[in-house]
Amino acid sequence: MVANEKLFSLAREYMPGGVNSPVRAFKAVETPPIVVKRGFGPYIEDVEGNRYVDFLMSWGPLILGHAHPRVVEEVEKAVKSGLSFGITNPYEIEIAREVVNALPSAQKVRFVNSGTEAVMSAIRLARGVTGRKYIVKFEGCYHGHYDSVLVSAGSGVATLSIPGTPGIPEEIARLTFVLPYNDSQALKNLFEEKGEEIAAVIVEPVAGNMGVVPPEGEFLKTLREVTQKYGALLIFDEVITGFRLAYGGAQEYFGINADLTTLGKIVGGGMPVGAYAGSKTLMGNVAPEGNIYQAGTLSGNPVAMAAGLATLKVLKETNPYKDLEKKTAYLTGEISKLLTDRGIPHTVNRIGSMFTVFFTEGEVKNYSDAQRSDLKLFARFFQKLLKNGVLIPPSQFEAWFLSTAHDDKVLTEALERIERGIREL
Repeated sequence: MVANEKLFSLAREYMPGGVNSPVRAFKAVETPPIVVKRGFGPYIEDVEGNRYVDFLMSWGPLILGHAHPRVVEEVEKAVKSGLSFGITNPYEIEIAREVVNALPSAQKVRFVNSGTEAVMSAIRLARGVTGRKYIVKFEGCYHGHYDSVLVSAGSGVATLSIPGTPGIPEEIARLTFVLPYNDSQALKNLFEEKGEEIAAVIVEPVAGNMGVVPPEGEFLKTLREVTQKYGALLIFDEVITGFRLAYGGAQEYFGINADLTTLGKIVGGGMPVGAYAGSKTLMGNVAPEGNIYQAGTLSGNPVAMAAGLATLKVLKETNPYKDLEKKTAYLTGEISKLLTDRGIPHTVNRIGSMFTVFFTEGEVKNYSDAQRSDLKLFARFFQKLLKNGVLIPPSQFEAWFLSTAHDDKVLTEALERIERGIREL
């Protein structure tokens, strides 16, 4: 038995499915999982010494690549001073100021330990300040595993075809209205009927967990206008898009501000982190300033804050966004040509440095469109790419990511490997 199989067999004895997050089991792609030993730049290496060009990038946070020297240096410095204090540290103050200055709609921010925590806290805040109980989300959008937003979710829920509500009381599920993504009319219709009872609309401004699906036309503008008209809050889940589409996230990219923003991934530089941010008025309702309670013993952890701050500083200094978008356009164009030459139906959605190759004909504008994809073909595609040294998300319903470490030489290497994989299909 090879090392990957041996270790994963051991993992299954002690962890559900052998993993601490479901999609890591590679179940949807019918492939034995790899066990990763290290990452460097645009590559990862498994316990058998196999090297892969990485387009998963830890599901998005590693916009500078693995083990970026500046990030590692700051983390090592922080670790030597202590792993945790349970008391405010200078790193969290400095990164709070950086986040507030970067996000167009933010004046104060509260750090937590995951994107799920950030969403849970933002929704509690929205319900608390509005005095309303209903929230609105969109099919295929994933906002973590918090009860109120796991209904009709994307990401691992979609990957494993799990109904979104087992373990969630029906009474809680009924407090969430679910609409098709990119359907402005459905939103207007719902608000005409229930608008005075809706606390918030939460949305991925660019869906990344049904695969990448950008907002169409006036969709985000309509969300802003309708929520303002009825006194509901608009929550942008920028766990993926924050500091990835632009330094100011999707709000800078599209020029539309939310009332509350949830963050994660890049803002932690690869360490576990989450955050929610908004105006002084809204955030002033959070304890200890206000009476809406939220707390976390390890929130603002100095090591995570150091990693995130170093990442944001490099991004601010180098402003790599146009270059990343150019490389992504090139890479996706070449992949599409390779698939077209082999007569393989597909469509590619991309924005900034994130994209998805869907194995379906026609446009993908919402979750229903994404679900038309040929999942068996995607599984074979994943298998062939992995065999040839390219790691992509082990799910049709996830985003691929580029980092600044994916230079022209790496992209050429990756395309050669992808071409071999496609030929083997």
